[in-house]
Amino acid sequence: MIGVSCTEFCSRPIEEWAGPISKDFRLWEIFSEADHQVVRDTTRILEILDENDLACQVHAPICDWNLAAMSTRLREASVKETIATIEAAEEIGARMVTVHPGLSSMAVGGLEERAAEHARAALMVIDRFVDGRDLTVAIENMPNVPFFLGRTAEQLKSLVDGTDLGICFDIGHANTMGQIDAMIDTFGDRIANIHIHDNNGKRDEHLTIGDGAIDFQHVIGRLSGYRGNWIIESKSLESAVQSSSRLEKMIS
Repeated sequence: MIGVSCTEFCSRPIEEWAGPISKDFRLWEIFSEADHQVVRDTTRILEILDENDLACQVHAPICDWNLAAMSTRLREASVKETIATIEAAEEIGARMVTVHPGLSSMAVGGLEERAAEHARAALMVIDRFVDGRDLTVAIENMPNVPFFLGRTAEQLKSLVDGTDLGICFDIGHANTMGQIDAMIDTFGDRIANIHIHDNNGKRDEHLTIGDGAIDFQHVIGRLSGYRGNWIIESKSLESAVQSSSRLEKMIS
């Protein structure tokens, strides 16, 4: 199924977006930030989704949060917030939660491997929490931003090895790192969710599909065995609708 996600939605209440989204989509990956934090009122969110005949996934929060933080208290709080988000996602019927693997220090160099160790430990805790639940947590590959962990397939693999966590393959992010084929080669059937948007290969631009330089025919051909959802991460609902029309032709 093709779904939509957009950070811009989060500055206005969920009930303002559900109707407009439901005109063109049946699936919404709710970005759990600002006015859309799913931990706030799961009963009301479920009502809104039901009223608009929308299924949902959840993207765990990324602001004020870091699974790889140098601060033990911040790291533990980030794990607790992620687990609370997973619990809330279950309550609103989501069966997929996307999680970022964390950040190295933006101010102090030379800490990336230490941050990666923290991220691995945090992901182990999340993996144990999810075990036995009817829900998948997928760890997302990151774009070409130096302090983001999980930018390459090799590094992301090192973070999730030893867990049963899935992978959220972000095609746009991988393109900024020249890692599209490496991600598919490395993770294959472990890819449980896909984020799709376009760019010109250098920055994470979140362009409408077809407005950048990604060879989507090649990517989609390599993902011919994938049976999960395709989440369009757009800058606007209008862009997402245009992307959906183009994507549907590619995968049909």
